Formats: sequence, C-alpha cells, structure tokens
Amino acid sequence: MGIDRTARIDPEAQIGTNVEIGPYVIIRGKVRVGDGTRIEPFAVLEGKVEIGPSCVIGHHAVIGTPPQDVAFRGEESGVVIGEGTVLREFVTVHRATGEGKVTHIGKSCFIMAYCHIAHNCFVGNGVTMANGASLAGYVTVEDWATLSGFVGVHQFVRIGKLAMIGGLSKVVMDIPPYVLADGHPARIFGLNRVGMRRRGIPQKKRESIAQVYRFLFRSGLPLRKAMEEIRGKGFDQEVVEEILTFLLQTRRGITRWVREEACDFEDTPSGW
Repeated sequence: MGIDRTARIDPEAQIGTNVEIGPYVIIRGKVRVGDGTRIEPFAVLEGKVEIGPSCVIGHHAVIGTPPQDVAFRGEESGVVIGEGTVLREFVTVHRATGEGKVTHIGKSCFIMAYCHIAHNCFVGNGVTMANGASLAGYVTVEDWATLSGFVGVHQFVRIGKLAMIGGLSKVVMDIPPYVLADGHPARIFGLNRVGMRRRGIPQKKRESIAQVYRFLFRSGLPLRKAMEEIRGKGFDQEVVEEILTFLLQTRRGITRWVREEACDFEDTPSGW
C-alpha cells in the first residue's frame, strides 16, 4: 500500500521502510515510525512519538496529543510504543507531563478499540486492554496483565504482572501480581491460574505463589504484620521478594480479597 497521497506527514518525521500509511493520516512533529508498521486511515500522530517496528495503529487512533493535566505547561515530552504492539480504532494515548518524560507502552501489547492511556502511564510487555478500558495518569500495568472491557483505573494505581481484571471494574487500589480481581470497587477473588499456566509458570512456582498469598491474607494477621513476618516462614524467597516488593511500593493501598475465609488458593482447573 505504501503512503497514501492524502496523508499529511511533517518533514521532521522519520518513517521506516515498508511502512503503510493510509488515507488522511496526519503525522505532525518529531514522530518516528519503525519498519513494517501500518497506520490506518484518519489516525493522528503528534509530537515526540516513537513507534517501534511491526506495529498497527488503527483507524482514528490519536497518539501524542497533550495530556489532560492542569500541571502540563507545554514542555517537550513524548510517547514510546514497543515492537509489535497493536492499537485498534479510536485508541487515545497522551504524551507525558514533565520535561523529557514519556508515556510508555511495551512490546506485543493489544490495546483494543476506544481504550485510553493517559499521561505518564507505564504499560509493560504483552498487556491486553479490552474495548473501552481506561488508565488515568501515572498508572503502571506490569507485563502480561489483562484488563477486560470498560475497566477504569484510578491515577497512580499499579496493576501487577499477570493480573486479570473483570469487565466494568473500578480499580482504585493496587492489584498485586498473579491475581483475579473484579467489582466496583474491585476486589480480589483468587489467583490467575489459567494465565500462569499459559505463560509457562511451573506448578511448583504456582504453588509457592498460592502459599505466600495464603499467609498474607489468611494468617489472621493484619496485612502489614504478615508482610513483616513472612520472610522467616520458609516460603520460596524469590516469590516472597517479588510479591513483597510490589506490596511495599504502594501509594494507593492494596486491594483486599473478598471473603478471605473462602478465598480460592488451590491450583485447580478453575479460572476464577
């Protein structure tokens, strides 16, 4: 397809090889587009935007426009999108607040139609966001997490590795790694066993993750006290440190389990 004659491309833009740019695309500013990327009709790329190779930017997607942040003063900031990421139609990604800062989306992400990623977000590799999911400013989504349709995430919230959040959830506190969460506000219902198995996490590690969370949330201790004592309980220290590191860095607090006495910890075929 090449570059459609109706596309408008700034002379400052750098376009890689084998890039397809559809009708009425607007590329304005210091945009860099990696080899083999496809930009579909009516998309807008503005400002300091770097798109990796083999990406897809869907119809009417808007990337790199100024943040919806009263602290923004026109400083130069940007958006970085990793290799192989797909942004479907009408996705919006705002550039960051702060000189030299970026809004980051990793490799091999799948961001479905009408999603919004606000300023200063960090989205890891392999993340899936279903239609209409939205991230407020400064949100972190770690690798391989999944946000179902119309999930809303409060600013500064962190979503852990391989967490999965049910549709229409309101997420106002941090979601730890490897868990399933749902609700308004979101609460944790169990472990994302299906996701862990699909990512090739061995059963021994899955069992260790379950043991750590069982102690943290079922020991009868306040969470802070359980976090202080868990290192001496003989659990897999690599798993302990991974989960503790996430919990200790919270700014918004940690989402709690629903009905902790009935929490689903066992490594069974059940997905929820």
